Amino acid sequence: MELLRKTNIDFIGMRKISFVISGIVALIGIIGIIQIGRGAANMGIDFSGGTSMQLKFAQPVTTEAARNALSKGGVKEVELQEITDGNQLLVKMQKSTAQSADNVQAILKQGLPANPFTVESSTEIGPSIGEKLKQDTLVAVALSMLGIILYIAWRFDFKFGVAAVVATMHDVLAIIAVFYVMDKEVNILLITAVLTIAGYSLTDTVVVFDRIRENMHKSLKDPLSVVFNRSINEVLSRTIITSVTTFMAAISLFLFGGEVIHDFAFALVVGVLVATYSSVFVASPIVALWEKSPVETKAA
Repeated sequence: MELLRKTNIDFIGMRKISFVISGIVALIGIIGIIQIGRGAANMGIDFSGGTSMQLKFAQPVTTEAARNALSKGGVKEVELQEITDGNQLLVKMQKSTAQSADNVQAILKQGLPANPFTVESSTEIGPSIGEKLKQDTLVAVALSMLGIILYIAWRFDFKFGVAAVVATMHDVLAIIAVFYVMDKEVNILLITAVLTIAGYSLTDTVVVFDRIRENMHKSLKDPLSVVFNRSINEVLSRTIITSVTTFMAAISLFLFGGEVIHDFAFALVVGVLVATYSSVFVASPIVALWEKSPVETKAA
């Protein structure tokens, strides 16, 4: 399926603008990671420790009514999330909350006597488990980045491997930057989305790199900037089609997947857009700047 006719866009020529944009986004992402490490961000109970309960009510219930009932019972530091499908309510309490899950259930039963409920699920995570999840998350991301370098270096070249890792890290930082700026909850689902997008970004980058390598062998006398631009333009239609179809699946999850995976789907939506951008405007220009062709060396 050919979405676009033959294009001749100077992607490499736009590298300065793209590097400035990417640098700003990456800086915000680094600040977000620092704040997450300090516990100053909106940390979910997966990392900070706490209790999460999913309650199913007999009748529709609003977060306002539930919050009023809990406030009268002395529970104020609690996060409530309404799930309209099935009259369900998600209750999250950080580890700092003195109230136990049983106490919260008792307060809700007393405060909402006309609307009985059952406990669909209840999860309690201690602070030590949350800290271990933090460490395991950092290890998982570090190992995935190392695996990317080794794979790309083996299949292509070390320069390609480093560029692929930079592009992937750019995508990870971009997602974290968006979540930090919007003050969205940082939980294990976000990490799952980040690793998913890292794999998607790598796949998209490898397709572009494969065409670049193929054209480098065919056009030994052309400057690398010409070869890179030609390669990116040749796979541009494929890149857009893949990104649009993946984006449609992600946006469907975001709109219709329910409140529980709302933030996860949002991370996928942002990640697909950023990964498509990075494979064209981040990974390829890095390799083009790193490796100079004989023609460009003589011209210099």
